[in-house]
Amino acid sequence: MAKVIDAITAINSNAKVITRGSNIDSIEIDWLDGTTEISKSDIKTKLTELNNNEAAETAAKENKKESGKQKLKDLGLDDDEINALIGA
Repeated sequence: MAKVIDAITAINSNAKVITRGSNIDSIEIDWLDGTTEISKSDIKTKLTELNNNEAAETAAKENKKESGKQKLKDLGLDDDEINALIGA
């Protein structure tokens, strides 16, 4: 799960900040060294995007794993053989 700092740096990779707390609604952010402040709504939007991307990547990996297992079954391997091959 993405953190507030991940969202901030995804928006501005050069951002210099100090954060206190982890909940976007109550977090305190000190913007340092002239870093332009990013609105909490923009940070929330980026957080949602990062978390959605992470969930999609996890789902894609699981789909690839299941697809690979099915291809091995189609070649005649049984579940025990497949699990031995993939280390499950």
